[in-house]
Amino acid sequence: MNRAFTSAALAIGALITLFPYYQLAVMASNTTADIYSSPPTFWFGGHLVENIGEVFAKIDFFGSVVNTLIVAVATTLLVLFFDSLAAFTFAKYDFPGSNVLFGLLLATFVVPTQLAAIPQFSLMAAFGWVGDLKALIIPAAANAFGIFWMRQYARGAIPDELLEAARADGAGFFRTYWSIGLPVLRPALAFLGIFTFINAWNDYLWPLVVLIDSNHVTLQVALSQLNGLYLKDYAVVMAGTLVAIVPLVIVFLIGARHFIRNIAAGALKG
Repeated sequence: MNRAFTSAALAIGALITLFPYYQLAVMASNTTADIYSSPPTFWFGGHLVENIGEVFAKIDFFGSVVNTLIVAVATTLLVLFFDSLAAFTFAKYDFPGSNVLFGLLLATFVVPTQLAAIPQFSLMAAFGWVGDLKALIIPAAANAFGIFWMRQYARGAIPDELLEAARADGAGFFRTYWSIGLPVLRPALAFLGIFTFINAWNDYLWPLVVLIDSNHVTLQVALSQLNGLYLKDYAVVMAGTLVAIVPLVIVFLIGARHFIRNIAAGALKG
């Protein structure tokens, strides 16, 4: 009975979670008039290809996808490197002021992202990066959440005895980090990679502010251009959104499988 109840609860939760994506696909395959119909339609229409064609005609979809892919991949790689390196240091090395520095790092959690937009824009202007993808990649190369998450994982996952053995064998800091720290941190890195990629892919506010050329924007900003001033074709907007989430689903499936496999391997070793 307990197993049946658990399975039923998981199935209901999965259906509730997946329903918005199903409805997104339904709306993308219908017309705007069908979306506004009463009662609303819950089945697929025959306008999906037409709506996707409208998306490609109205915006530079593939150009914005390339820009977004460059930003998301570069940001994810930099975050994985810098955050794991900082977290490994905070978790396994004691140095003067480490607790104070980590406390200041956590304090940045309470600062709203929107509050930093103006000073960050001024800084990018001083560097001459306004309108360039570097203005999206470099400021996002490290973040407090990633360091906190990786530090908490590293403290329990990396035995101190293993590090002491590496030092006894003459391994330096970077050799210890690369050969011992990173292999143990793979599950945490997989989660952080998925989280960072999705955030970079879906980011809208900062690209809207710093990419001043409307022909050289990321995907979320390009999709917002589908909304006209007086006319909003929601079917076309939904079609663009549907196509835009396909790369996220692929990344999630690849990363989640890697994440679960490493978690299972760690449990078996334990």
